[in-house]
Amino acid sequence: MLIQGVAGTIIWTENFTELLDFYRNVFVTEPKSIKGQFASFDFGETKFGLGIHKNVKGISKEIYRVMINLRTEDIFFEYERLQALGVKFIRIPEKENWGGWIATFLDPDNNVIQMIQQS
Repeated sequence: MLIQGVAGTIIWTENFTELLDFYRNVFVTEPKSIKGQFASFDFGETKFGLGIHKNVKGISKEIYRVMINLRTEDIFFEYERLQALGVKFIRIPEKENWGGWIATFLDPDNNVIQMIQQS
């Protein structure tokens, strides 16, 4: 058997409520499920989870170690919308050599999130 893709990602935190509110605003949707201090957003076959983990303390200290990439069809619209919500961008939308666009922002735990628009 071969790996068939990425099923999802989880951001562990001690700051569950703030991250949950942040990602509700980013995704403009409610989680598919919330059980205790774990929430899961559903994007077809891909899941995005947030939860409390006893071994996670504080914000991310090596912010560039892992980056989560979010697809969008209109990076400029999303950039303006998120900026108006106070999201901190560390890279404005820029055209990439491969033809698409990337913009990068930080969540409240200092995790790096990239928006990607295919050409």
